[in-house]
Amino acid sequence: MTNPLYDALFARHEGQQTPFLHLPGGDTLSHGAFLEGVGRMANALGALGVTPGDRVAVHVHKSPAALTLYAACVKAGAVFLPLNTAYTPSELDYFVGDSGATLFVCDTEEYEALAPVAERAGCLLQTMGADGVGTLTDLSAQQDAAFESVSRGEDDLAALLYTSGTTGRSKGAMLTQRNLLSNAETLVGTWRFSDTDVLLHALPIFHSHGLFVATNVSLLSGAAMIFLPKFELEAVLDALPRATSMMGVPTFYTRLLDDPRFDKDLVSHMRLFISGSAPLLAETHERFEKRTGHRILERYGMTETSMNTSNPYDGERRAGTVGFPLDGVEIEVRDPDTGNPVPAGEIGVLWVRGPNVFKGYWQMPEKTAEELREDGFFITGDLGLIDDRGYIHIVGRGKDLIISGGYNIYPKEIELFLDDLPGVLESAVIGAPHPDFGESVVAVLVPEAGATLDADAVLEAVSRDIAGFKRPRRVEIVDALPRNTMGKVQKAQLRETYADAFQPAKA
Repeated sequence: MTNPLYDALFARHEGQQTPFLHLPGGDTLSHGAFLEGVGRMANALGALGVTPGDRVAVHVHKSPAALTLYAACVKAGAVFLPLNTAYTPSELDYFVGDSGATLFVCDTEEYEALAPVAERAGCLLQTMGADGVGTLTDLSAQQDAAFESVSRGEDDLAALLYTSGTTGRSKGAMLTQRNLLSNAETLVGTWRFSDTDVLLHALPIFHSHGLFVATNVSLLSGAAMIFLPKFELEAVLDALPRATSMMGVPTFYTRLLDDPRFDKDLVSHMRLFISGSAPLLAETHERFEKRTGHRILERYGMTETSMNTSNPYDGERRAGTVGFPLDGVEIEVRDPDTGNPVPAGEIGVLWVRGPNVFKGYWQMPEKTAEELREDGFFITGDLGLIDDRGYIHIVGRGKDLIISGGYNIYPKEIELFLDDLPGVLESAVIGAPHPDFGESVVAVLVPEAGATLDADAVLEAVSRDIAGFKRPRRVEIVDALPRNTMGKVQKAQLRETYADAFQPAKA
């Protein structure tokens, strides 16, 4: 029997005593020992009535046991549904119910709060704590390690990932075995991963970045991982001398740069630093290279496609760009209204086609038809351009586009200008309702440490160098921008906060 994803990622390591997970405290879990646990966990899923194609919803903290559950779902042919650990019971109620999950696994401490969620969804509820202890792991420990992989095809679902749902109902992206495996195969080659690598893994595993990029790449290449529960500065600084590579979000790198112990000597042995899940500021690129001699490699992906592009391993890694399409991936920039390709250098919506593109949205055929075309192209909703050297620039989301007085305004263009102003650490530009123009521009700025920003001075600088219709008409200065767990600025939250920015004051 064949199970393409399990065969490629896991089966080759069965019985091998090669290191897989280096854990806090100094213990190392070998590939062979890990996969014995996977067999036991797969038998536990079967004992609970989970069958091929069933969804297993998982809301647990990062741990080796949680990773074991992912692998067991692949082996047993179940569909893995990881859920953000920050979700509340009311949010989980939607995801578990909409997915039709057969099994819901939650943190031990959440059992009482989430029991009603499982009851409404009509699914079993099991527990798994951050320490790996819980009803599911207890059941797994009682099982035999032998389990024959369930036969699956490349078009069978392997995972269901829900989008963030910043506009409307969250959509479940259906990812197949082929989607996940093809992406891992491409990334191993693009980023030159091998069994000599040790990846510093401080990302969450409820997200594509930490699970389907970092973990799958490590498994396919035979690399080991320093498996940290989360990003903690001291733990990361301690682990770096034992690593050869690191994947992170921009916040990881800015926090490292804020510590003087992070220097060239500490990372002289490192091979590669990769950043994604949110835009990396050009200033961070420059500071990082100056401090360490390393140029961070930035790439671009999304829930529905995993990775689409990457800056080159060899060659120029250009700040402010996400590089070139990955091998086997096509990217076109098209007019958002007509769907026709736009000339080089002009902004449009990115369309993506390749083996990494998802199968569609769970139980949303109309939404799938809107965004996933019959010819295989997926309309990402991301606005971008391709420059004269072929590098792709992401300039924002379609929903972030500001239309003021009939003119299209792209926030990224203004943000780049604002970020270069003295004393500005970073900025976010949004549109707010305006009585005359429909929308107008609000700039939200975060000052550099020790700097003081003056809103009037910023408006004066803007008036000199930015066309009138694009100028921010209001500047807000804040301590920090709101972000989600992966570091993305939450512009929907900012739009809500400043919704009345241009409305007449109430009497």
